[in-house]
Amino acid sequence: MQVNKVSDKYSVAGQILPADVAALKEAGFGTIICNRPDGEAEGQPPVAEIAQAAAAAGLAFEHNPIESGAPTPEAVARQGELCAAADAPVFAYCASGKRSTMLWTLANPEGLDADERLSCAEAAGYDFEALRPQL
Repeated sequence: MQVNKVSDKYSVAGQILPADVAALKEAGFGTIICNRPDGEAEGQPPVAEIAQAAAAAGLAFEHNPIESGAPTPEAVARQGELCAAADAPVFAYCASGKRSTMLWTLANPEGLDADERLSCAEAAGYDFEALRPQL
């Protein structure tokens, strides 16, 4: 599993497995957010399995799914609220990390300006310059 650091408080990756959760706990994350709809792809572990592994490891788990490239205002707001309420760094995942980074960039839970958010996303490997008018 390759974890891409977006900020000191937020990192992303593609699909994880229940076996990955212990390493996330060891890395200092306190919350896992799944931004992928359950059953989106064949072979994808059910969200309930990841949630169960998170609970067993003592991590908070939230499911805030969005369709690829289609964040709703409600999902953006919820992502921001979940990040802002977290006491420890947040780890979010989807199929590639792109949706999770997009939600963070749009929600702006850390109160950064547009250039800072776009720079953070780019440093993590995601180009969201096209979102600039929305930021």
